[in-house]
Amino acid sequence: MKLLTFGGGTNSTALLIEIVKRKIEIDYILFSDTGGERPKTYKHVAYMDKWIRSKGYPGIITVQYKTKDGKNLNLEQFCHKYKSLPSIIYGFKSCSLKFKKTPIDKFMKSQKKCIDFWNEGNQIIKIIGIDADEHHRTKKIYDDDKYKVWYPLI
Repeated sequence: MKLLTFGGGTNSTALLIEIVKRKIEIDYILFSDTGGERPKTYKHVAYMDKWIRSKGYPGIITVQYKTKDGKNLNLEQFCHKYKSLPSIIYGFKSCSLKFKKTPIDKFMKSQKKCIDFWNEGNQIIKIIGIDADEHHRTKKIYDDDKYKVWYPLI
């Protein structure tokens, strides 16, 4: 089973196109919406969703961070609520974890197909489009009992 994380940028778009070109099967394509993306990004994600479906692949599913009571909370709302700036300002990536990785993991844990796959002792291949010159970013994203991470662009 394969999951492609789609960020809507150059690298994940190139990766998605190459996945189709090579006819690699994908079970899930997820876009983590932080609520703070540029309008062009949202238009591009919608365009790529139509394109990928036209190629016989599953559509792009948008996931968002949810509070414990199940309400969507975007990055801007979070910053206002806690009177803070995004952690990237300080050189940290906790926003990526909270608003990108966490919603993806939560969504996958809600899918019966994934639960059954994991219960059989399998790992889902998580495909991430990190650019070759950003190898340092892979150090914080690692395999675990649920996922085997693959960086095809590196």
